[in-house]
Amino acid sequence: MPVTIAAIKNKLDEYLGKPLTVEVQAGRKKTICRRGILRETYPAVFVIELNQKENSFERVSYSYTDILTKNVQLDFGD
Repeated sequence: MPVTIAAIKNKLDEYLGKPLTVEVQAGRKKTICRRGILRETYPAVFVIELNQKENSFERVSYSYTDILTKNVQLDFGD
């Protein structure tokens, strides 16, 4: 991924509407993996609509700094 917040947002804008896998650091040695679709990007956050069969809630949002600090990793399968 790019190394600035503006570059991360611009890169994610290219993937709007595409499926992805999100891996989130949830504590020491614990990660959470979720699948969904990148729905929207805003100046400070992006929104992922989750697969309803696997998750109990509809959407999650993360900030671009989460990607920058590697607390969130996105995989678009390409």
